Amino acid sequence: MSNEPLALTTALASFDALWSPRVVTHVNDYDVRVAKVEGEHVWHVHDDTDEFFLVLGGELHITLREPAGERTVRLPRGSVFTVPRGTEHRPSAPVGAEILMFEPTGTSTVGDRHDEVPAHVDATTGHALDL
Repeated sequence: MSNEPLALTTALASFDALWSPRVVTHVNDYDVRVAKVEGEHVWHVHDDTDEFFLVLGGELHITLREPAGERTVRLPRGSVFTVPRGTEHRPSAPVGAEILMFEPTGTSTVGDRHDEVPAHVDATTGHALDL
């Protein structure tokens, strides 16, 4: 991590992989990650932590399985949303999006419980930013 300011556009331009977040900085015991996404992620759950999303570009959809049934939250550019801990969810981006996530260091992108991970989803705790 650098001790200098970092433009998120520079961070996002440094990689092409989808659903493969890069850690841009740390805040206490949390990672700030950016990712490029397109298509569907995997249904998953984070048992012990919320998951924060900020849409930097495009539109992100997050389908949630809640006690009242499934619902999809649509997040256009500039929108934020937090998936509560223990909520099964599946992010997707039909036409692609760039997102920022804020979550505890070491949190897996596929949660604590998940469906089979498709080849296009990187099951990781985040990659170092290679600038």
